[in-house]
Amino acid sequence: MSNNTSGNPNNTEPQSQPPQPNPVLEQLTGVQYCVNSSPPLLEAILLGFQHYALALGSIVLIPSLLVPEMGGTDGDKAKVIQTLLFVSGINTLLHSFFGTRLASVIGGSYAFLIPMTSIIQSRQYRMIHHMPRERFVHTMREIQGALIISSSVQIIIGFSGLWRVIVRLFTPLSLVPLVSFSGLGLYYLGCPLIAKCVAVGLPELVFIVFISQYLPRFVKTNRPIWDRFALLFSIAIVWVYAEFLTWSGAFKKFKYISCRADSSRLIGAASWIYVPYPFQWGPPIFTPGQTFVAIFSSFVASMESTGSFVAAARYGSATPAPPSVISRGVGWLGIGTLLNALFGSVTGSMALVENAGLLALTKTGSRRVVQISALFMISFSVLGKVGAVFASIPSPIMAASYCIFFGYVTSAGFSFLQFCNLNSFRTKFVLGFSFFVGLSLPQCFKENRLNSSTIQIHTNTEWFHDIISVVFMSHATVAAVIALILDRTLTHQSNEVGKDNGSHWWERFMVYNKDVRSDEFYKLPGNLNKCFPSF
Repeated sequence: MSNNTSGNPNNTEPQSQPPQPNPVLEQLTGVQYCVNSSPPLLEAILLGFQHYALALGSIVLIPSLLVPEMGGTDGDKAKVIQTLLFVSGINTLLHSFFGTRLASVIGGSYAFLIPMTSIIQSRQYRMIHHMPRERFVHTMREIQGALIISSSVQIIIGFSGLWRVIVRLFTPLSLVPLVSFSGLGLYYLGCPLIAKCVAVGLPELVFIVFISQYLPRFVKTNRPIWDRFALLFSIAIVWVYAEFLTWSGAFKKFKYISCRADSSRLIGAASWIYVPYPFQWGPPIFTPGQTFVAIFSSFVASMESTGSFVAAARYGSATPAPPSVISRGVGWLGIGTLLNALFGSVTGSMALVENAGLLALTKTGSRRVVQISALFMISFSVLGKVGAVFASIPSPIMAASYCIFFGYVTSAGFSFLQFCNLNSFRTKFVLGFSFFVGLSLPQCFKENRLNSSTIQIHTNTEWFHDIISVVFMSHATVAAVIALILDRTLTHQSNEVGKDNGSHWWERFMVYNKDVRSDEFYKLPGNLNKCFPSF
């Protein structure tokens, strides 16, 4: 019988501490190069090229959808793609120096597809279908006019600080649907496009997952190579595979057109040297109807870009961007849309969601890398044949990579749940209701546009119907607005709403000067802060 020498009067074993939850982190750890740091030059160039290759997906897809419907030829499509690529490079550079200064790539926005399609399908242009060249030019000029007006509204709400007022209403709880649906809402660019050619898309999905997630565990290197350059490795392998199958005749049948490496016909249509210039299609045409729709499209693009900015800050190991910085970024998005309009790029600008996801895969949030990618955009847009080679990557390959990068952005939204009380029924209702309606309501409106027998929202004014469709077909906008309204109106019995939605933690990021680290990540170069003050 042993003596009780432990100081425990009940002669019992001391209780071990229960496992503690993971700590709350304001900045994501594990990021190897944050916003202000830069990898070695060669590595930065390869990473910049990787961002360029990923951005090509949406830059090529949007003109490929619209230009043929406008009556344009393969040569016109090549010019519009080169123009959008050229302006996207300029916008990315401007944004990295003067916008949010995050590692965000600025490209074309899908939010403008509805007003642009309505312009293309308007009766006045359908009547001149027998003159495709004239139809293309007139349609492009009306698109330019709509984009010019919408860009001016975007510039005003950004630089005046109105967007800052909207962003200040968000809390970590209401940010979860916004950021998550910025990636999740683009699901139609993933598996539905892969299904157009499983023979090419599925191998890309398998390779990029294996190279980025499993290969580093089996093949050790001194520096991270496999996960950092998984996109380049996987695209190179599958692209060569697609070229071989195309050359061997495996994709001769028309149903395999999406599999062919030469389906875009861009290489033959692009000129060797082409420098885009403003008003290359003629002076813009202004019509009131679709201009209003384009204004609401710029609002949706700003909302989705805000989610992309928040994800880029998270994966760049920066503090959350203050509302004034995001408002400044939206103002520069408006300038980007204006440049798109002046040059004739068929769509407005937004911060590309997929490139924000690439920051997570590479663990590199450096703005220097994004600036290098912008130089690739500008250079290869001028060197038409060279750029057309990379632009001819089959769309199922890019769609497979989107499954990775949109998923990363979706998970960036989930990371804000760590600041919320997940044991609160109020939190559960706001999250569950906003997520379900954010998925269900846009799908309802999409089916309505395809099948008028579902629900009748059509009016005698077509542009008003387009406005409703633009807003309610955006998953991120619907989910974020619902979460914001519920979070701001629902009270809690214990009066601990601030602790439930994380606003008590979020408060110090609402004003630029409240956190001393804001200057480290978001201060403009030189004395430009005097021109664009932090509100």
